[in-house]
Amino acid sequence: MKKVEVLAPAGNLPSLKAAVDHGADAVYFGFRNATNARNFEGLNFSESEAADGIAYAHGKGVKVNVVLNTYPQAESSEIWYQTVDMAARLKADAIILANIALLDYCHHRYPKLPIHLSVQASASNAAAINFYQRHFNCVRVILPRVLTIQEIRQLRAKTAVELEVFAFGGLCVMAEGRCFLSSYATGVSPNIEGVCSPARAVRFENQGEKLQTRLGGVLIAEYEKGEEAAYPTICKGRFVANERVSHVMEEPGSLNILEMLDEVIEAGVSSLKIEGRQRTKSYVATVTQVLRQAVDAYYADPASFRPKSKWIRILNATSEGTTHTLGTYQEEWQ
Repeated sequence: MKKVEVLAPAGNLPSLKAAVDHGADAVYFGFRNATNARNFEGLNFSESEAADGIAYAHGKGVKVNVVLNTYPQAESSEIWYQTVDMAARLKADAIILANIALLDYCHHRYPKLPIHLSVQASASNAAAINFYQRHFNCVRVILPRVLTIQEIRQLRAKTAVELEVFAFGGLCVMAEGRCFLSSYATGVSPNIEGVCSPARAVRFENQGEKLQTRLGGVLIAEYEKGEEAAYPTICKGRFVANERVSHVMEEPGSLNILEMLDEVIEAGVSSLKIEGRQRTKSYVATVTQVLRQAVDAYYADPASFRPKSKWIRILNATSEGTTHTLGTYQEEWQ
C-alpha cells in the first residue's frame, strides 16, 4: 500500500521552507495574481520566488503543486493561460485546476504535467470525477469537505483517480468556493474574492451590552458581554431555527481528522491536505510536524494506532475557537 501523502500549504517562501523542513511530502502554492483563490496582499509567489521554492523543495525530495483554482474573467483571461505556462516552465510536479477551458488547455499543451482537479470544481461523485479523468487525464481530485467516510470508500471503489482530502484547517460545508449564501450576503463570488467573508463586508457592532456580527448587512450572531465572538461566516453563524437559537450548520472550529486518521487512510485516500495558505509560517510548521508524526505512527503500527492527546492539544491551539470538529466525516447526511 502506497503511503498517504502529507500536503502542506505555502503562502510565501518562508512558509514553504517551513513545510519542507517539518516533514511535508508535498506543498502547494499560488502565484501573486488573480489565478488563485487566496490572492491577498503579502501572500503568494512571484516567478522568481516560485523558482526558488521549487528548487528548495525538490532538493529535499518534496513535490510542489501549483494552484490555479479561480475562473478566468472575460476582461483578463490571458493571465490564467500565462500562469499555466509559467507553472509548466518552472517544472511544477502538478497543477491544480477547476475551469474546463484551462483543463483542456493544460491537457493538450502540457500532456506530461499532472493535473489535479481543484475542490473548486466540486466533483463529489464518481461520474463527475471519471468525466474529468476521461477528458483531461486528471490524476487526482481534491474532494469537497462534505463527504462521509463511507462515501469516500464508495468513490475509491468506483474511480482510479487519486483522492485528496482536507485533514486540518478551515471547514467549508457549502459548495466549495461558490457558496451561494455568501454570494447573496456579500454580492461577490467567494471563488474570485478568495474568502467567504470579505473583510469589507464584515461588521462588529455594539448593541447595548451585546455584540452583533454582520456579513453584508446580514445578522450572523449576537453575543452576550464577555462571550467569545467568532468571525462572521454564514455556515458557522448562529440562527433561529425551529424556534431555537443555535449553530444550525456548523459550530465555529477547525477541521481535524486525527481522531479518525486510521479510518480516513484506510478509506483509500492518497493525500491529506492541510488548509491555510493565508496562515503564518509557525502554523504551517506546527501542523505539518504533528500530521507527519501521526501518519508515521499509523504506518508503524496500524492496528493499535491512537492519536496522542498532545497532538490534539497542539492543534487545538492553532484552531478557530481553540477547538476542533470532525465535520461531515462523521455525519450521516441524508
